[in-house]
Amino acid sequence: MERVIIFIDGSNFYHGLKETIGATNVNLKKLGEILCGKNRKLIRIYYYNAPLDQKYDTERYKAQQRWFEKVRNTPDTTLILVRMQCRINEKTGDKEYVVKGDDIHIGVDMVKFAYNDAYDIAILVSGDGDFYPAVMTVKDKGKRVENAYFKVNHSFLLRQTCDRSIRMDDFIEKCLDKKSFRKFS
Repeated sequence: MERVIIFIDGSNFYHGLKETIGATNVNLKKLGEILCGKNRKLIRIYYYNAPLDQKYDTERYKAQQRWFEKVRNTPDTTLILVRMQCRINEKTGDKEYVVKGDDIHIGVDMVKFAYNDAYDIAILVSGDGDFYPAVMTVKDKGKRVENAYFKVNHSFLLRQTCDRSIRMDDFIEKCLDKKSFRKFS
């Protein structure tokens, strides 16, 4: 049975969910089961994101912390936290927050786990073309890489580089946690 590890680019995933269905309360276990399929074994889900600045928006920070706790409590799932960097927009003078370090952590983990023979198939949940070098390195090691993405934020290069592409728009609502359903305005 082929072994699968799922790598989720949390910020990319969040924005794709928000733009596609207006809700972000996904059950990662259900998502993992659908992406993995019936004839493969899901080894682990790795979810990468950065904590918001608590001082900037207390309510969003608390909501994100509740989400992170839900991720931590999802079986066979690991939460990897990176950093949020504050930048000043030179044109407007406004503060802007940018997730830093997630792409490099995902890329390194994909390659490290491929070389450690931890999986046969990596499923990368992201629409970010910056993963191209990591995907090519993993494929050079003899592993397969699948790309799960939303139509609103996908990379043509990434889709073409991966062995299989999975558009999540068609099934993501099946993965919503109905108990804590929350729409964004």
